[in-house]
Amino acid sequence: MSRSGVRSAAETATAFRRVTPPRGLTHEVVDRIAADIRNGKLRPGARLPTEQEMMAALGVSRTVVREAVAALRAEGLVATRQGVGAFVREDARARPFRIDSDGLGSIGEVLNVMELRTGIEIEAAGLAAARAGPSDIDSISAALDAIDGAIDRGELAIDEDFAFHHGIAEATGNPQFPRFLEFLGRIIIPRQSVRVATPRPRAYLRAIQAEHRRIFEAIRRRNAGAAQEAMRRHLLNGRERYRKLAASASPKS
Repeated sequence: MSRSGVRSAAETATAFRRVTPPRGLTHEVVDRIAADIRNGKLRPGARLPTEQEMMAALGVSRTVVREAVAALRAEGLVATRQGVGAFVREDARARPFRIDSDGLGSIGEVLNVMELRTGIEIEAAGLAAARAGPSDIDSISAALDAIDGAIDRGELAIDEDFAFHHGIAEATGNPQFPRFLEFLGRIIIPRQSVRVATPRPRAYLRAIQAEHRRIFEAIRRRNAGAAQEAMRRHLLNGRERYRKLAASASPKS
């Protein structure tokens, strides 16, 4: 404790203890400091230790410290003042919604994102059926053809699959739908986040493509109810397919 009777940030925050390098030093430093900000151990307005203090406490280089502070600033958790240092932002605990794609390494996390998509994309399919113009129909159809081409080439069709879903979001006429998918990015395609081997990958992808075509046909016929049901079935089937694939890939006890 300091002479003034007030503990320094380095003394009070569990973030500032020596780290080990399994996941990357910068990432681990960011996680530790961010955790202490969120749980209140580093309070709004608190000054972070100096670069030298963090280097000594954490056992990392100046580069790692600077990269970590830059990442925390980018996340809106800290603010820096020229010549003074870095401080916890007053609004640091009121963070905007985000999904860390680095954390999507488990089937459970991927399924959580798929569940989140369900409500949004079912509504998008219905709105697309009601509002899609000729250019929207052409765009979705082109995405379907691109998926077929990728499958024929033996590819996973991740970008093409995303383009299909994005095309439906665009067809709603509401810019918030495509923005939401753009925010999530290609992590909405499960095979992008967790690679699970399939015994017959082309057959697996063609089954998914058949579901895509049912969604598209309902939108093209302007049948909102059928489009919503086809999208619901597609997303629910996707979750079930991935659960089964993950289970089959798990080592048997």
